Amino acid sequence: MAMKLICGCLLALALLGCLVDAQYFKPQKPQQPQQPQQPQQPKIPPKRYIPPQPQQPQQPQQPKQPQQPKQPTETFHSCEVEEHYKIQCGAPSITASECEAINCCFDGRTCYYGKSVTLQCTKDAQFIVVVAKDATLPNIDIESISFLGNDQNCSPVGTTSAFAIYQFPVTGCGTVMTEEPGVIIYENRMSSLYEVAIGHYGAITRDSHYELLVQCRYIGTSVEALVIEVGLVPPPPPVAAPGPLRVELRLANGQCNVKGCVEATVAYSSFYADSDYPVTKVLRDPVYVEVRILERTDPNLVLTLGRCWATADPYPHSLPQWDLLIDGCPYRDDRYLTALVPVDASSGLACPTHHRRFIFKMFTFVATGAANPSKGGAADPEVMTPLKEKIYIHCDAAVCQPSLGNNCEPRCFRKRRDIAASVQRATRAETALVSSQELVIVGPSKTTQ
Repeated sequence: MAMKLICGCLLALALLGCLVDAQYFKPQKPQQPQQPQQPQQPKIPPKRYIPPQPQQPQQPQQPKQPQQPKQPTETFHSCEVEEHYKIQCGAPSITASECEAINCCFDGRTCYYGKSVTLQCTKDAQFIVVVAKDATLPNIDIESISFLGNDQNCSPVGTTSAFAIYQFPVTGCGTVMTEEPGVIIYENRMSSLYEVAIGHYGAITRDSHYELLVQCRYIGTSVEALVIEVGLVPPPPPVAAPGPLRVELRLANGQCNVKGCVEATVAYSSFYADSDYPVTKVLRDPVYVEVRILERTDPNLVLTLGRCWATADPYPHSLPQWDLLIDGCPYRDDRYLTALVPVDASSGLACPTHHRRFIFKMFTFVATGAANPSKGGAADPEVMTPLKEKIYIHCDAAVCQPSLGNNCEPRCFRKRRDIAASVQRATRAETALVSSQELVIVGPSKTTQ
């Protein structure tokens, strides 16, 4: 009996253990429902965290576009005036739009005159003309500016090292009045003086000659200011001047892009192509010229230059003329001496002696008036006018064969007697006249307002 009881208890305990085990493992299946942790997939909402898209409203930072008021990028250079040179334009409380309306520059705080010629017409009938030295290249001589009249009103009311300020009544200083239907126009002419060099066959200048018409137009109750630049018609296209010796005259255009480079050397690393002509230059810009022999490979030949000169017409013997080289040497009566550029083995050329190079400063011809008997028959300087047209370069070239007594090199800066003797000894059997294509003098004005 006792044994049965014990066996029964043991059996009960075994069943109870199985039951407990079964209950323990069943919940492990439900651990599959840890799938409900799949709802942690809502961590995908970080996609919604992409909503920092609302930060797209930071796109309004694009309103940096309103910095378009720097639209003066077109004339931005004219507003780059150093702080200590700035002259106030308008009332201290003027706004940016009001400042622009009177042709001035605004830096966010101050309205000031830019690097240009600024014209303002007041309602109380006054011309205000502010001329910046930097209004031209080369810089204009602001002390040489004049208007039509010669009365006291025509003098500047204020000057600095960078600006000249003129203010006079619209009826003064030689101003001319005209009328149109509903419009009264007051017009004056502003011009600058320039230095003229006179040679045997022509006259030139390297100074900026600035000539403007300034108008104040009164239309009913409104006022308009108008600046008109005076220009001239360009001359006809060039004509080729071939010679028996095949020689080419070309212009170099290499530029220094590295600190410390020698511009005269780098310039001849590249040349203008035919499609680049006419080449434009500002007065006093350097012009890099090269004359070279074509279709010859004899290293013993030496190219020599006799006279090089410039004309205002493609025809080499037309007038006026200005000498650049005489007997291969710089023309002495030019204040801006032409510079000879040596061409040797360091140039990398196969035949350095087949090339000649020189540099001169750009100029324009000046039309001279008729001879004035009261001035000893000299041309009247009061009627000299810069032509501002194209110029053409011409050179007499020859082939020379060096000998013991003649190395074919020009002997510059000696007495005229010695030069004449060396010219007679030189052998110039093969000669040629060679000409450049046109160079255009660019008007000196950068901006007018």
